[in-house]
Amino acid sequence: MREFAVPAVAKREEAGGLADLVFTNAGTDPANVQFRRKVGERWEDVTAARFADEVTGVARGLIAAGVGAGDRVGILAATRYEWTLLDFAIWAAGAVPVPIYVTSSAEQIRWILSDSGAVAVVVETEEHEKRVAAVQNDLPDLSSVWRLDADAVAELVRAGEAVDAAEVDARRTAVKGGDVATIIYTSGTTGQPKGVALTHDNFFAEVGYGTDVLGKLFKGTDIPEDASTLLFLPIAHVFGRMVQVGCVYSQATMGHAPDVKNLLPDLAAFQPTFILSVPYVLEKVYNGARQKAHAEGKGKIFDAAVATAIAFSEADGKAGLGLKVKHALFDKLVYGKLRAALGGKAQYAISGGAALGMRLTHFFRGVGVKVLEGYGLTETTAAATVNHPDRIKPGTVGQPLPGTAVRISEDGEVLLKGGQVFHGYWRNEQATADALDADGWFATGDLGSLDADGFLKITGRKKEILVTSGGKNVAPAVIEDRIASHPLVAQAMVVGDGQKYIAALITIDPEFFAHWKKGAGKDAGASVADLVDDPDLIAEVQQAVDEGNLAVSKAESVRRFRILATEFSPETGHLTPSLKLKRNVIMKDFGAEVDALYS
Repeated sequence: MREFAVPAVAKREEAGGLADLVFTNAGTDPANVQFRRKVGERWEDVTAARFADEVTGVARGLIAAGVGAGDRVGILAATRYEWTLLDFAIWAAGAVPVPIYVTSSAEQIRWILSDSGAVAVVVETEEHEKRVAAVQNDLPDLSSVWRLDADAVAELVRAGEAVDAAEVDARRTAVKGGDVATIIYTSGTTGQPKGVALTHDNFFAEVGYGTDVLGKLFKGTDIPEDASTLLFLPIAHVFGRMVQVGCVYSQATMGHAPDVKNLLPDLAAFQPTFILSVPYVLEKVYNGARQKAHAEGKGKIFDAAVATAIAFSEADGKAGLGLKVKHALFDKLVYGKLRAALGGKAQYAISGGAALGMRLTHFFRGVGVKVLEGYGLTETTAAATVNHPDRIKPGTVGQPLPGTAVRISEDGEVLLKGGQVFHGYWRNEQATADALDADGWFATGDLGSLDADGFLKITGRKKEILVTSGGKNVAPAVIEDRIASHPLVAQAMVVGDGQKYIAALITIDPEFFAHWKKGAGKDAGASVADLVDDPDLIAEVQQAVDEGNLAVSKAESVRRFRILATEFSPETGHLTPSLKLKRNVIMKDFGAEVDALYS
């Protein structure tokens, strides 16, 4: 058993609730631009003072509608300014926000609102409203439904005009750090989602120590005055929520990008200094740039630039003169354009959710964007470990945050302990007892290892371990990530539990597929379904599989694979909203394909 802990450091002490941050900021620096809100095609500044006024107005409306202290209020909306406004307004009213993913089905919405006992919900669209209405008869506690695109915010402000602002102050200041701040239902790859009850103190521990370690990003230790980020991941996920609270805590400027189709223009206009991402998005950026370069006949230049960036990063500040000259040349030809695609000012990206892989980590660092991989779960209020801007070890998810301990159990499971670790699941004592021991150690279900310096490496998921008929234990994550790094591959899922050998289901990236067809001389109108048995496509995917097999032993290598006609997505039900594979659903829906791999 190995354990590594980082002692707590002095940080700003917070005794109350998260809404206090809004009013503290308004009092100390009212003119600070806390948010930039997109109105039409224009970005509008929202100062700390204005945000406090808006939070008060909405909180008064919630109180007028009968939302009581401790009551739960659902938020079903995409990432947008109003999401954040509602979040802090619900906290200011002494209540508890319950986020719901926009991809959630009516049945999932019913479960979350019912299990949490929500008295109200704010939805974004008419379609969302219909999903709630379809299950409302099963929700006796639900008394209010507001719709954002029907001007819900203005409606709440009008309704609360008769409520004294002093009532908001009384509700807000009555909140204690140990009170439940939010209930986040884990997206879950199996079974009904569990409600993770996070306290205000959990968030303060997370953002207090997190912004200290990441002071070069937030307005923390190194105080970058123009610190800003454009949030495009779901705030319903704890990762986005943590950064939202971290920006208010540190007074960094934040914007919202609700439509990822407009992400590149939004990044260009907003010009964030750091971004929050997941490996899938960074892989899309890389694959898109590579595809464009090859389509324009500049593939050799791009590939040489990639090799140079990786070598420059691997040199870790000790590059020779020749490598420095090549790097400077490609910075003008290639790297500058890639940075411009992220807005031109981004020097850092925080990445979580899955492993990015060493190759792309080195590539982005060589380009001039340091990817800081971290690790955590909903139960740990997002990050428990992270790579420090000045202490990056590619291939790992960094060291523990201050005040956090990591332990590797005898069977290789990662255990976590710290102020950001939750105290239990909502109304689920058995699940809580299964996850937390008497000393507060949380069993993550992930497998990992710690090196001598305390850097954590995640090697797989305990429940996802495959055991072949020969008794070989196989952790799928390593080879899946390597195969999926090929630009033509969207996702790879390893199968083989109880079988003689390991095989894989492969999906195709639709954007790179169009480029590949042109280069391979295929009909431009051909779909993946048309070409699943095409020898050239199979040969290209075989290269990706061969590359993946280099990372594992022979017993763990993929012997056969099957190309699927459709890509996995949250909409198809094959990925969680945080883009993790729902293995049991995939195995059920593609059972025939899996059987064919062993016939």
